[in-house]
Amino acid sequence: HEVLAADLSDAAARDAVEERLRRPGSPVDVLVNNAGIGTTGTFWTTDPAAAQVQYDLGVTTVFRLTRAALEGMVERDRGTIINVASFGALMPGSNGAAYTAAKSYVVALSERIAAELKGAGVSITVLCPGWTRTELHERGGVPTPDPGSAMWLDADDVVARAMSDVARGRTRSIPGLRYRLLLGMSEILPRAVTRRG
Repeated sequence: HEVLAADLSDAAARDAVEERLRRPGSPVDVLVNNAGIGTTGTFWTTDPAAAQVQYDLGVTTVFRLTRAALEGMVERDRGTIINVASFGALMPGSNGAAYTAAKSYVVALSERIAAELKGAGVSITVLCPGWTRTELHERGGVPTPDPGSAMWLDADDVVARAMSDVARGRTRSIPGLRYRLLLGMSEILPRAVTRRG
């Protein structure tokens, strides 16, 4: 196994990972874009430096690494990409505009690429988990539900659902029945109602 440590918010480090993904004779068949940070608060109170790092990781890096990996995958007609977004990207009225906008980009990019890949042996799935027990929220100072809330997901369950959806060829993966029901309800209700947050 090869380990390539890189700070993906750094352009030079990101370039090195892109180069590795494009290296001929040493194909990468699975790419998981999961680097990111969480920011919170209204758009105008979000620290610009933190938001920039978030966009470097969650937008620029996802774009660049997905593009680099796809070159070889499409040529070989095999490969899988999993881009990690957020359930918040799917819900109108979600708080944290900078964060949800970045994750919305990941959803839109992944779904459009999936349409372009139709009929190919390459798949792309966008994973949209809700509240998941990881260190992301604490590190980002993000307010969270009560620890006993039924909205929390276990990280292992999120991974299992993602891999199951990848195996089924699904473009969008939403772990947790409660989240899938919540999304379904939001799509039925008029947008004016769901935007009220």
